[in-house]
Amino acid sequence: VQLQASGGGLVQAGASLRLSCAASGRTFNNCIAGWFRQTPGKEREFVAAISRIGGTTRYADSVKGRFTISRDNAKNTVYLQMNSLKPEDTAVYYCAADTLQSVVPRTGAALYDYWGQGTEVTVSS
Repeated sequence: VQLQASGGGLVQAGASLRLSCAASGRTFNNCIAGWFRQTPGKEREFVAAISRIGGTTRYADSVKGRFTISRDNAKNTVYLQMNSLKPEDTAVYYCAADTLQSVVPRTGAALYDYWGQGTEVTVSS
C-alpha cells in the first residue's frame, strides 16, 4: 500500500481543515486506516482510526468531538475533518494502514504496516 497525505496548512485557532490520504497498491479497502501526529521531540501519537468499511471509529480523547475520520473506499481515500482547531493540534499528520483484520481499529503506531509521508498542520493562536 502506498499512501499520500495532503491538506495540511497554516490556519488560525478555531478554523477547520480537511486532510486527505490517497491510497494505491494493495487493496486499501481491506485495511484499517488511521491518522497519527507528531511534534518535534515527541513520539507519534494516535489521532483517529476507522474500520475497513467505516462502521467503527476511534478517537484520541484530545480530538474527540472536534475531528471526524471517514473513508471512501471507491476512491481509496481516507479523510480527517478537523474542526475547532487549537494551537496544540499543531503537528505533522500521518496517515497509516493496518493490515490486521481486527474488528476494532488499533491505536498503537507500531502496529500499523504502511505510512504516508506526512502533511504539516500549523494552528496559530
